[in-house]
Amino acid sequence: MASGGGNKKRQPGNRKNREANVDSNLQHCDDNSVAHNAEHHLMPEQCEEPMSTDSHEAGTFNQQHLGPAAQYCQQKQHQQHQQQVQHHMHVQHNPSSPHQHCSTQVHDHNISESLHSHTTTLSSLNTGFSGPVPYNWQASKTNVKDRLAFMFNNEVMSDVHFVVGKEMNTQRIPAHKFVLSVGSAVFDAMFNGAMATTSEDIELPDVEPAAFLALLRFLYSDEVHIDAETVMTTLYTAKKYAVPALETACVDFLKKNLCSDNAFMLLTQARLFDEPQLAGLCLETIDKNTYEALSAEGFTDIDRDTLCVVLERDTLGIRESKLFSAVCRWAEAECQRHGIAITPENQRQVLGPALQQIRFPLMSVEEFAMGPAQSNLLQDRETVQLFLYFTVNPKPTVPFLDVPRCCLTGKEQVVSRFCQIESRWGYSGTSDRIRFMVNRRIFVVGFGLYGSIHGPAEYVVNIQIICTDTGKIGGQSNSTFQCDGSNSTFRLMFKEPVEILPNINYTACATLKGPDSYYGTKGLRKVTHESPTSGKVTFQFTYAAGNNNGTSVEDGQIPEIIFYT
Repeated sequence: MASGGGNKKRQPGNRKNREANVDSNLQHCDDNSVAHNAEHHLMPEQCEEPMSTDSHEAGTFNQQHLGPAAQYCQQKQHQQHQQQVQHHMHVQHNPSSPHQHCSTQVHDHNISESLHSHTTTLSSLNTGFSGPVPYNWQASKTNVKDRLAFMFNNEVMSDVHFVVGKEMNTQRIPAHKFVLSVGSAVFDAMFNGAMATTSEDIELPDVEPAAFLALLRFLYSDEVHIDAETVMTTLYTAKKYAVPALETACVDFLKKNLCSDNAFMLLTQARLFDEPQLAGLCLETIDKNTYEALSAEGFTDIDRDTLCVVLERDTLGIRESKLFSAVCRWAEAECQRHGIAITPENQRQVLGPALQQIRFPLMSVEEFAMGPAQSNLLQDRETVQLFLYFTVNPKPTVPFLDVPRCCLTGKEQVVSRFCQIESRWGYSGTSDRIRFMVNRRIFVVGFGLYGSIHGPAEYVVNIQIICTDTGKIGGQSNSTFQCDGSNSTFRLMFKEPVEILPNINYTACATLKGPDSYYGTKGLRKVTHESPTSGKVTFQFTYAAGNNNGTSVEDGQIPEIIFYT
């Protein structure tokens, strides 16, 4: 039987002569075969010439740097092309032989089965890649970003694997040293530094798989994939591997989603990860929504240092008695974390210096008697000292701060509506009332009122803020105040800051029982108060119809509204 190119046994000889023979044989191939070979850049010597020893070693080295899917597809393509050339050469010399065509079909079927088997193996890996790599996948990727993104979490050409997580939550993730080294100085040192690792699998038990994948996705594609469940672990991972752009993206995400419900949790994390800007925003949120933040579940989970940072602030928007109650809840949770009984002694122990940050002197005597005095957290000597502070003059020194919280009784802002003061304003049990509106959200914490024209005196007072349209009471307080007979105003404070929304009418009310007092005249209908730190607030005052004891825009009581923004 005449021997064809496909079945001819190779003999030693000159390579140039063999190439000439192959060229001669290929001239007889049909046009479709030649076009097919040209399309796949298949050279004649690749079809006929076996790989030399050196060439084979080089090929093995290259395949070692490819992923298994890429290696297999490369081998499959080479075998298919070689079989097709051999088929054409054999048919030319053996046109009547049916065996070659049948053999090729069987061989391709075996390759298909093997490929399916290999695909199944890849699918079983815990990676993002599944299935064979399509031939010439690079052609559909029109830019570097798309080509690199294709390699993310992909076995193709991977040269390192990370075993991420611990215990039952581990994942083996493929990666490429070059990409990681370009994006992270830590990875660069890991792979290329003096102490570069040679391990094929690098274990990262302190990193969450989802966070590590988010890091890799960013390094491969600049895409940020984070959510509420993964943002904190991703921030930790970005910091660990020195990827500041991803750190910034995580912090921005947290800022956008910051609220009173998560302010304490994020504050703890911001302090842990040394993010002062985020920590500052958390503290501002706590200042403006103190009661809601303290009521959130995350408050009792914070550490003691964070608790002290919060209690030191002069800007908390809450009564000291309620702040004390929240601190007691934290102490109970801390005792449980330490596995000790919840007793006053243990609570005082776990609170440590935090207890000294409670400003007991800011409470009313009633608040102190109903709460701290009965809690047994204070020593007997401390309790006696505080009762004396509330009841005698001059007040004794106590081991607790008496500096007012700014948002309640300290550095508040005050708007005054009268230009002149006159004397003799009488009281008969009727409320003095004035209606007002502001152009931005504020919190009213109290009123300034005029006192007696007859020298030192005491007044019993009820103050309220009512939403004019709905009649709902926004805040109120019953208290007494003593005046010295001057025409200065005296402060009456609400138990809690009262939120005032813009462009809504509210009515300020004050019911006084006591001697005749001073009153204001030449009242202003519109007052713009400007602060160098918080900007402008415009108040508009209007007449409150009904029984108002004579107070109006022009004259009367309630000369000042005390507020913060």
